[in-house]
Amino acid sequence: MARMAMAFAVAGVLVACGDGETICEEPIEIDDSSSSGPAEEPPASSSDKIATNSSSSPRLSSANLSSSSIDVSVSVETSSSDKVTDKVGEPTEPAEVYLWHDEFDSIDTTTWTFETGASGWGNNEWQYYTARSENTFVQDGILHIRANKEDYEGAKYTSARIITKGKFSFTYGTVEARIALPVGKGIWPAFWMLGENIDAVSWPACGEIDIIEAVNDENVVYGTNHWQAGGNQADYGNNTRDYYGTSKELDITQFHNYKMVWNEKLIAMYVDDFKYQEIAIENAKDGLEAFHKPQFFILNVAVAGNWPGFEVDDSQFPNEMLVDYIRVSQP
Repeated sequence: MARMAMAFAVAGVLVACGDGETICEEPIEIDDSSSSGPAEEPPASSSDKIATNSSSSPRLSSANLSSSSIDVSVSVETSSSDKVTDKVGEPTEPAEVYLWHDEFDSIDTTTWTFETGASGWGNNEWQYYTARSENTFVQDGILHIRANKEDYEGAKYTSARIITKGKFSFTYGTVEARIALPVGKGIWPAFWMLGENIDAVSWPACGEIDIIEAVNDENVVYGTNHWQAGGNQADYGNNTRDYYGTSKELDITQFHNYKMVWNEKLIAMYVDDFKYQEIAIENAKDGLEAFHKPQFFILNVAVAGNWPGFEVDDSQFPNEMLVDYIRVSQP
C-alpha cells in the first residue's frame, strides 16, 4: 500500500507508476468541475478525465500497494424489485433468485477458506490472522470477525481473513451485503474481491475490487478498483465523504445495506442507495479486461498497516466486523 507519486499516460488517463517522476510528454488537463458544491456525476463520455478526490488504498494478497485515481464514471439506475422480509426485518428476495448467498447460519468451509499468517501480505499489518473461534464465529445468524489484543506467534494482535478463492467466484452480478464495521485508531476492515487468476498473472493484473474499506475512526466508506495498465498499477476510487460534491454521513458501526452492481459496462457501489464509487469498464483495454473475469470474495479486519498508520488504540479491543449476509444475483 505504499503511496506512489509517479504517473504516466494510458489512453488519455492517469495511472500510478512509482518513482516520483513523470513520463507524460504533455500535460494532461485536470477536470476539477466537480470539486465545488453538489454536482452531477460525469456522463459516460467523460472517461478521459482525471479524478482528484480518491484517497483510498488497495488491499492485496502478495504485493506492495500504491494509490492514484482516474475518473471513468457513468450513471446507473437504482430501482429495486418486489421484496420479502428476512430474519432481521431487512428487505430481501426469494433465495431461488440468487446465484450464491450466505446467510451465515454457520461458517461454511465448503465456501470459505481461512488464510492465516502475519504482516498482511505486503501491507505491514500488525495482526496475525488465525482460524480460531476467538477470531471468527457465528452467533445468532451473524458472522463475527474479531480483532483481539493478544500475543500470538510473535504478533501483538490477532484477527481473521476468510476467502472464497477456488470455491466460489463469478463474473458480473449484483452483490448485496448487510454489514456493520468496526472503528478505532489503527483498525482496517474490508469486504473486497480479487481475480481468480491471481496465481497465474499476479497482482494487480488479476484486478481488485474493494467494495468496502474503512480506516481508523473516520466513519467513511471507501470503494476502489485496482488493475494493471501498461505494466504498472492503476487505481480509481471514491468514498462516502465526497462523491462528486455529494456526501453521506454514516455511523458505520451500525448495520447498513451495501450493494455493488457489476456488469459489462460498469462497476458501481452503494450504501443505503447512496452511490460512492463507479467506474466504466465497457472499453476493456489498458488492463480493464481484468474486470471481465471471475473474482472471489475476501472478508478481513486488519490492525495497523500502510494505510491506517501505526498508531493503535488498544482500548478498542476486542473490535469486530459483523456480517449478516452476502447475496449475489444475476439477471
